[in-house]
Amino acid sequence: MKVLLLTDVRGTGKKGEIKEVADGYAQNFLIKTGKARKADNGAISENANKQSATAFHKEMERQEAIKLGEKIKGARVVIAIKCGENGKTFGSVTSKEISDGLKKLGYEVDKRKIDLKEPIKAIGIYEITAKLHPEVSVKFNVNIVSD
Repeated sequence: MKVLLLTDVRGTGKKGEIKEVADGYAQNFLIKTGKARKADNGAISENANKQSATAFHKEMERQEAIKLGEKIKGARVVIAIKCGENGKTFGSVTSKEISDGLKKLGYEVDKRKIDLKEPIKAIGIYEITAKLHPEVSVKFNVNIVSD
């Protein structure tokens, strides 16, 4: 029997796939527990529509990330922090401060998307990477200055 999986089923398939399974397995387990439904023409066309809509939305998110990345590429974020005489900062600059600096420039980037290996603890210019989308990452400069 052909079934359309409504959830991921271990050993059978992933959500949205159409699988050929034994009649007893389909009727007594998959359909009964709501993990699948019989794959008739309506279910197949509905599934195709959902998959195309999902693909469209993912592509739109990717395009928006590319546009934002092109804007951020040339940006230079300046962050003022209290420092000692030797250029060491009191505290450190984290991805939160960098995100706030980008926000002041007009770019909305979540702090979790900023790839900072470790907090910045000295004055200088640093090249930072922001992963805006799984396929889109952009580099920009952050200038740490004495307050």
